[in-house]
Amino acid sequence: MVYSAEKLFEEKVFKDPVHRYVHVRDRAIWDLIGTKEFQRLRRIKQLGTTFLTFHGAEHSRFNHSLGVYEIVRRIIDDVFAGRPEWNDNDRLLTLCAALLHDLGHGPFSHSFEKVFDFDHEDFTRKIILGETEVNKILLKVGHDFPAKVAEVIGKTSEKKLVISLISSQIDADRMDYLQRDAYFTGVSYGHFDMERILRVMRPREDQVVIKKSGMHAVEDYIMSRYQMYWQVYFHPVSRSAEVILTKILHRAKQLFEENYAFKYEPLHFTSIFHGQVTLEDYLKLDESVILYYFQIWQEEEDAILRDLCRRFVNRNLFKFAEFDPAKEYKKLAELNSLFKKAGIDPEYYLVVDSSSDLPYDFYRPGEEEERLPIHLLMKNGDLRELSRESEIVDAISGKRRTDHKLYYPADFLRDDSTKKNVKKQIRALLEIE
Repeated sequence: MVYSAEKLFEEKVFKDPVHRYVHVRDRAIWDLIGTKEFQRLRRIKQLGTTFLTFHGAEHSRFNHSLGVYEIVRRIIDDVFAGRPEWNDNDRLLTLCAALLHDLGHGPFSHSFEKVFDFDHEDFTRKIILGETEVNKILLKVGHDFPAKVAEVIGKTSEKKLVISLISSQIDADRMDYLQRDAYFTGVSYGHFDMERILRVMRPREDQVVIKKSGMHAVEDYIMSRYQMYWQVYFHPVSRSAEVILTKILHRAKQLFEENYAFKYEPLHFTSIFHGQVTLEDYLKLDESVILYYFQIWQEEEDAILRDLCRRFVNRNLFKFAEFDPAKEYKKLAELNSLFKKAGIDPEYYLVVDSSSDLPYDFYRPGEEEERLPIHLLMKNGDLRELSRESEIVDAISGKRRTDHKLYYPADFLRDDSTKKNVKKQIRALLEIE
């Protein structure tokens, strides 16, 4: 039997709190799950620093990747199978792309990417195409199969329908992380009727569409996503932890460039600081490694690195104030000056952080981020863009919401043992009691 069609003698299942069970029958999928590159995802949290706000948010990208695979498996095996628009020859390609879509995420994913100018999708591609266990398994399917999987994940494949299952405005990735993140954070916002949405999905040549009868379930999904972003993903306390995490990495990099003598040499960061990180170096990084350095850097001679690491490890986070950069830029400049007078480095201790989200958008040709809209399949076979039929979705379509916060160390500013008058001025500007 050819490898691509090979099935396990007995179906394997993973018990899952969101989907009840994740079912694996394909030999290739089972082998991919067992690779060291995929197992590494167990050591990378799905929600980064959010566990410092919602203590249950300890779930991993391994959990999520299995969940995305399971949703896609249900769609193509239970809903699309036998429909003329669906090519069953794309089944294994779709399942592999779903399983591996987050393979290149680094520790504390997005913070890490911002500091070192990494792109997790680029590393996903390198893992799939490089000399890895994942690549060896994909090559058993076909010599060009790794490239095909990488193209789907990178959204450059000609198979637009397959891409839309994994990356669109209503895809398996979002459907899993909304429910999974809601479950582990303990909030109710991320819940929607996924089973209903799956039943009303239909394949078309270039994307998945939704039967008109399922419109209300899709409305609920979009509003759930909106609420999750503002109540969980952009929670100001999680962002405070992320600010500190980012500043730790910036400080360590700056000290390295200044030839600072670390008590414990940051060997895992050396190639990154030099800007010459290899795939092998990258795959050695996970959150246990990063937290190890944060632990030992609490004893460093450098006061800023030492303090920031202690704050992160012991959850002594920055406080925050509402901030409007368009109106309060003079206030920020004044605070910068006062922080310097108080002996507090504003580069590390006075930080503006912004969050922005566009919950749903219709297609706008030529824009920087063109989004394929969600289409409803009408009874007569016509397609209608969702916001044309839904008043709820129309009300939020194309409307970007942005929030700015100013983060600072309140404990430093309340300590009047030094620079008392300057700190009093800072407290007045920040309206600290």
